[in-house]
Amino acid sequence: MRIILMGPPGAGKGTQAKNLVKKFKIPHISTGDMFRKAIKDKTELGSKAKEFLDAGKLVPDEITIGIVKERLSENDCSRGFLLDGFPRTVPQAKALDKIMDDWGVSLDAVINIEVSREKLLERLTGRRVCTNCGATYHVTFNPPQVEGRCDKCRAQLYQRDDDTYDTVASRLDVYREKNAHLVEYYEKKGVLININGDREISKVFSDIEKALGEKKKY
Repeated sequence: MRIILMGPPGAGKGTQAKNLVKKFKIPHISTGDMFRKAIKDKTELGSKAKEFLDAGKLVPDEITIGIVKERLSENDCSRGFLLDGFPRTVPQAKALDKIMDDWGVSLDAVINIEVSREKLLERLTGRRVCTNCGATYHVTFNPPQVEGRCDKCRAQLYQRDDDTYDTVASRLDVYREKNAHLVEYYEKKGVLININGDREISKVFSDIEKALGEKKKY
């Protein structure tokens, strides 16, 4: 299976990625993983990417796409892959299409996990962290026994700056703005699978399995 996994922050992509990798025995490949591997292996493209990253700049598309091509050509991707975090733009999606066309393969599906903005805000702003031991809680889904206090060491809990309402709302707005064209692109290609992520983890994965099975039959 050759799959792209998409979804906003807080949609549960990480959990579903683990389930997909286990079921289909394919590697989970994220943009960060690809960059780190290329840099560690000291490939030509990895060295170029490192220069941009060290300077705090975005890595140009041509380098990113080259690194993706290098990674997908490795042996562990021969039976398929799960891409996470790439492509991020329509030009990157078209470049990925070109790579696979040249190899005589194609995407099986693009899984887009959807969750309402209200639910995402609840999930992402509810995290609390212990000031002493670093244990994490959620005010709704995993609350401490005593409000505001860590179960383990009784130290004060706090909300990280990147978990505040304004910061989370901004991240979600940026994601939806940038992702809209990509969703439309894959929808037109007939490979997009929209999944309701606002349910139990097992139910979400069951729907993903069912949708992928139907794609295979088709």
